[in-house]
Amino acid sequence: MKPPTILLPGLRVLVTGASSGIGATLATMLAFRGARVFGAGRQFSGLAAALSGTVLADVTAAGANDEIVAAATANLGGLDVVVANAGAGWSGAFEDMSAADVDYLVDLDFRAQLQLARAAGPSLLASAGHFVLMGSVAGLVGVPEEVAYSACKAGLKGLADGLRSEWSGRAAVTLVSPGPVATPFFSRRNKPYTRSWPRPVPAARVAQATVRAIETRRADVAVPAWVGLVGRFNGAWPELYRVLAGANARLGN
Repeated sequence: MKPPTILLPGLRVLVTGASSGIGATLATMLAFRGARVFGAGRQFSGLAAALSGTVLADVTAAGANDEIVAAATANLGGLDVVVANAGAGWSGAFEDMSAADVDYLVDLDFRAQLQLARAAGPSLLASAGHFVLMGSVAGLVGVPEEVAYSACKAGLKGLADGLRSEWSGRAAVTLVSPGPVATPFFSRRNKPYTRSWPRPVPAARVAQATVRAIETRRADVAVPAWVGLVGRFNGAWPELYRVLAGANARLGN
């Protein structure tokens, strides 16, 4: 088998949520392309052998993101790219969510990303680096029965926009917004994915798009591309979008 082309030799990368799904695929893909990758996650398999280092961590714990950044910086000698990928979903009627469910989702999907950006900021600004946020189509348009998740991912768009403006000329910021992705994510979100459309895409497809964004320092990436168009449609014609989205929901899609 022909080895992959080394495109990112020596790039120092931290990936959170690196023990499964998109994070594990991305971390391994970057490592095989020559990057030095430090992964943070809750458990690691044999794939971790490709990485420069790992740390078992719960990003929602107090001080965890400072500790993760410190461990990655010590291991790699600095940071060029940080990918905020850790996250989880919750599906079901919003009024059925417990207060604990809401707090957990906000802590994992939004607060932890804020804390990671704050902790990693000095290193990324020193290296003219790159901060990558794993958002979602749910953050661009809002999805029924994923209300809290949508709100958290919409917060990441605000975080990306704010950091991009504040760090302009000093560090790059990318928001990756995938549609549904075929990962263990769906087995941990209260109920499985049952929509007939859109069909989940492979994690490798999102990881590949993220690698390209790191190479080009692109600001916004949607996977598949039509996801970005949906977000723009909602932004330009919100009332019409709400009518069409409501009709789609009533049809059970």
